[in-house]
Amino acid sequence: MYIHRHMEPLVMRLNQQYPVILITGPRQAGKTTMLEHLTETEGRGRTKVSLDDVTERELAKTDPRMFFQIHRPPLLIDEVQYAPELFPYIKILADTRHSPGDFWLTGSQLFNMMEGVQESLAGRVALLHLSPLSQGEILGYRDTAPFCLDFQMLASRQKDRRMLDTPTLFRHIFHGGMPPLVSGLYQDAGIFYSSYIDTYLERDVRRLSSRIDGLKFLKFLRATAARTSQQVNYKGIADDAEIDQSTVKGWLHILEALGIVFFLHPYSNNVLKRTVSTPKLYFYDTGLVCYLTRWSSPETAMEGAMSGALLENYVVAEIIRSYQNAGQEPYLYYYRDKDAREIDLILEQDGKLFPMEIKKMATPPRKLTRVFELIQKSPLQRGTGAVLCMADRLSAFDQENLIVPVWLV
Repeated sequence: MYIHRHMEPLVMRLNQQYPVILITGPRQAGKTTMLEHLTETEGRGRTKVSLDDVTERELAKTDPRMFFQIHRPPLLIDEVQYAPELFPYIKILADTRHSPGDFWLTGSQLFNMMEGVQESLAGRVALLHLSPLSQGEILGYRDTAPFCLDFQMLASRQKDRRMLDTPTLFRHIFHGGMPPLVSGLYQDAGIFYSSYIDTYLERDVRRLSSRIDGLKFLKFLRATAARTSQQVNYKGIADDAEIDQSTVKGWLHILEALGIVFFLHPYSNNVLKRTVSTPKLYFYDTGLVCYLTRWSSPETAMEGAMSGALLENYVVAEIIRSYQNAGQEPYLYYYRDKDAREIDLILEQDGKLFPMEIKKMATPPRKLTRVFELIQKSPLQRGTGAVLCMADRLSAFDQENLIVPVWLV
């Protein structure tokens, strides 16, 4: 069963403008499936070549000119990170053919691939990032607007969506957004994620890190997942995984490049001088977090000690995804000062700061909004604030502070 992606209209618009479109993102997130679906509707007779095929990969690496004599545009080249040698030749073909949409590329965002893209294809490539399925994609909603705290936009969205209660939301959190699981292709999430780690993550990290012990890498993943939605604690992860802190930093950097984790950096400026500098860590897929932290069911995850962290990870990842699917970069931060006062999330947009708290409660008290006063001294104007929570309906404390159900994110 194909699940429509919110990025599809953007891809087709860019296909009329750029000779090259590169979709990055974690393995199994649905990059190739989406482009194959669009190939069927495009009607240009596009040929797909997968560099997972060892023969095709060897030809691409050793004789790129011959590769393009055999495979003529329009092309879909899958797993292009295996042959960055193709990029200079793609540049030549793009510059001589002047034909938008000639090359659709997919790849995990590995360092050598991105260096090749930046050196060879600058100005010729539209670069997009596709994460695992969003809540809206799973439920079939066609609203693709990035999340913001505009009351009218949220009220309009509420008319087209159905309310999700807390157990239902935690089922989404527990099962995650990997298309093979959501579509029902695979039924056992435990076997899927175990194989995913062995087949993809460990192999990709091994290619980029000279020293890797499979058992210690799994311990590292579990220690990292246990600290989701928290400030990065390199020493804590290193101690749990029995590795040194430099290895932790290197592996986290690789996971970020592979689209597995992302970091939220603290908001600061010249006025707010007492803020911390350590980023917070999140996973793009909460299903992987639940697997790594050994929650056996949505119910145990909902009632467990990590339920608040899982909910925060879910909400932040959903907001990030809404911008990625629109081809936009979100300016998202968190706030924490040296007195341990914290704002979970801050969206910077149009010269304003929109503060948000994320809480696992259906009836949040007004006092939660007091923390928003911490950014009053910022040179940027404070915009609408919100508590993102388990409420049934969109409402407000006052004109400046909303109560937003998580199912509207």
